[in-house]
Amino acid sequence: MQALIRCANKEDLGTLREFLMKASLGTDGLTEETVEYFLLLEDEDGSIKGTLGMEAFAEGGLLRSLVVSPGQAEKDIVLLITQMMQLAKEKGMRSLFLATNKGVALPFFELLGFEKVDRDLLPAELYSLEHIRHVFNVDNSLFLKFSL
Repeated sequence: MQALIRCANKEDLGTLREFLMKASLGTDGLTEETVEYFLLLEDEDGSIKGTLGMEAFAEGGLLRSLVVSPGQAEKDIVLLITQMMQLAKEKGMRSLFLATNKGVALPFFELLGFEKVDRDLLPAELYSLEHIRHVFNVDNSLFLKFSL
C-alpha cells in the first residue's frame, strides 16, 4: 500500500476532527485558518491513516496531534515528522518544539535530532499557544526542540 502525505485544507476539517476525536485528542485550535498547518497521511482510497499538526508562533512551531492508525509503519511516522520539518522551513520557522509525557518516545525523537529542553528555557511565545496550556497541566511533561 502506497501512503500519501499532504497538507490538510478546509475541506478536510470535518474528517480530521473526527479522526482526532477517535484518538481521544482535542481539536481546540483546529480552524479554517490553522488547518493548513496539519499534514495528513492517507491510503490510496483517501482515508486518513495519520496526522501531525503544528501551532505556529513567532519563528517557531509546536508539534501537536501526532496520531497514526494501528498497523502503520514506523517509517510513516518518520515521514510525517520530516515533512512537517520541511513545511516549517517553508514557512520561515527556525525551530520546532514538542511536548510529551511518554518518556519511551524520547529516544525516537532524539534519533530524529530533537534535544530535550528544560521548561524554563522555552520561548515566552510558546506559553500563549492554546495547545501548550493543556500540556503544562500534565505531569511528567518533557519538552524537546529541533533547530531548523
